[in-house]
Amino acid sequence: MSPHTFEAYVRDVDNFLHFVSLHAGETVSISTLENLKAADFRAYLADRKFEGLSATSLARLLSSIRSLFGKLEKDKILHNPTLKTIRSPKKPQRLPRPLSEPDSKALISALDQEQDWVAARDMAVVTLLYGAGLRISEVLSLNMADIPEGDTLKVIGKGNKERLVPILPVIRQSIACYLASCPFPLTGDDPLFVGKQGRRLNARSIQLTLQRLRRALGLPETATPHALRHSFATHLLQSGGDLRTIQELLGHVSLSTTQRYTDLDTEKLLNVYREAHPKS
Repeated sequence: MSPHTFEAYVRDVDNFLHFVSLHAGETVSISTLENLKAADFRAYLADRKFEGLSATSLARLLSSIRSLFGKLEKDKILHNPTLKTIRSPKKPQRLPRPLSEPDSKALISALDQEQDWVAARDMAVVTLLYGAGLRISEVLSLNMADIPEGDTLKVIGKGNKERLVPILPVIRQSIACYLASCPFPLTGDDPLFVGKQGRRLNARSIQLTLQRLRRALGLPETATPHALRHSFATHLLQSGGDLRTIQELLGHVSLSTTQRYTDLDTEKLLNVYREAHPKS
């Protein structure tokens, strides 16, 4: 799992055990967990829902708890089959929120007008997000040794899965421009993208850059680093890209995840129809 997933699961389990302690009125023991009933698990989920958690967050909480009990059962520490009777909350289907092609170009153009090495670095990051469809975590985990010599880049994505993505000349040019202006001598296992202190760049820096640019350009608040990945997939699909190929480029395990972009394209088509049809 990624560090973020690990930290989230730890927080979830800690919160759950705290609730159980208060709910049961005792220090949590193996016996306490083994004797929890379905009503106890539902009480916890209801309590968190009352605090304002969404169905998506509640589903993740339940996943964390199931992981805990699954591990304890695998190690023959306890057995509580009750948890298997609890249904996960139904998560709403949220469509991706990509930028339009003009907005994507405006964002890149605004970044291109800035002259220092930090702007060159941010441009290289953005071209990898929009031009190759990488996740921000995948971009920032790249090392100098990963710089492609040919037309493809090897990426280690979610679940430690490896994939090859094509690298456009403009991406190689942006990376070369950044490295030529970077004040730090980077080699071998050094991170490819570094901050002002010479350490691996943090995702927050790119988020703040896009926040500044989107406000200057009047773009929606959804114009985030991840929205550029969505834009990559959506613009490819709108230009006739094959869904299976886009799935491979994005590193999606399931085709159903990639199919959300076809739903987005259909929604756009319906909006045009509603606005243009004389009897809409």
